[in-house]
Amino acid sequence: MTVTIQDTATQVREYIIDRFLFGQGGDRLSDDASFLEQNLVDSTGVLEIVMFLEQKFGFKVQDQELIPENLDSVNRIAAFVARKLK
Repeated sequence: MTVTIQDTATQVREYIIDRFLFGQGGDRLSDDASFLEQNLVDSTGVLEIVMFLEQKFGFKVQDQELIPENLDSVNRIAAFVARKLK
């Protein structure tokens, strides 16, 4: 089964809503919204997201990949996962 970017975005969105919004306000979270600009995720939260991605998708996130371009929104994470799974 192939994982699509949309499937990944949905799974990431659900994780962010459950873990960081405590199930509230997901309807107001844009898939392009910056987690950092919205003060939604701090550095510890980024590490939690990385652990989620590694467990869920079975790859290792390298230190040099821990940058906002890869991990600062639902859509950025979905695109990052797609690149890693190629």
